[in-house]
Amino acid sequence: MRFRFGTDIGLMREENQDAVRCEYFGHNVLAVVCDGMGGERAGKEASELAIEEFFQRFSADYKESLSDEEIRKLLISSISAANSVIYTRARFDFKNFGMGTTCVAAFVNKKTAFIANVGDSRAYLITDTGLVRITTDHNVAALLFEQGKITEEEMEVHPQKHMLVRAVGVEKTVLTDTFMLDYEDNKISLLLCSDGLSGYCSDDEIYSVILNSDFDDVADELIKLALAKGGRDNVTVAVISD
Repeated sequence: MRFRFGTDIGLMREENQDAVRCEYFGHNVLAVVCDGMGGERAGKEASELAIEEFFQRFSADYKESLSDEEIRKLLISSISAANSVIYTRARFDFKNFGMGTTCVAAFVNKKTAFIANVGDSRAYLITDTGLVRITTDHNVAALLFEQGKITEEEMEVHPQKHMLVRAVGVEKTVLTDTFMLDYEDNKISLLLCSDGLSGYCSDDEIYSVILNSDFDDVADELIKLALAKGGRDNVTVAVISD
């Protein structure tokens, strides 16, 4: 199992409010991407806090002997721990009012990939024929699409495409989506990214870069793609492959 990751401020923002971290747990990999939000430095603080708290909780409770269901629950509790810390921080400091972050995490062992997400940072499965999105965006546009009020085409350009309906740290508790992909005897490759990539580059464009890049360079090349498309947001990626 191997990974590459990277983050960039982009061309239009004054600071990078994204955060990313990947670590080995034995031969397994845990990767987390967060995209912070909030005034002043609150977004940057939220994303960094989320990743720090997530890894702290996961590391404290992880054991090789955990069952699939226990790993899934550990991802949820790690996001909940991050949620509690950010929510409390925001309530005790008025400068941090409204702070929060997206969070997409992947834990990959030799037979299963576990995905957890809150917000609109995404996880994709990289296949032989293209990208397959695993996660659902928790934003207003996606909600309207789910309700049948707008089309998929309208969702992609909707003015509330970046307005989240679910985020880490905004409410006292947070609802986390989870996914489990069994790939025993097969290979797996995953992409995690903030909307600085997926919001401005098509799946086909992203897949083309992955297909035509050496693995060591893939994170940098994806960031270059987002910058070439205008770099209107911070951009963060993590790629995992066996």
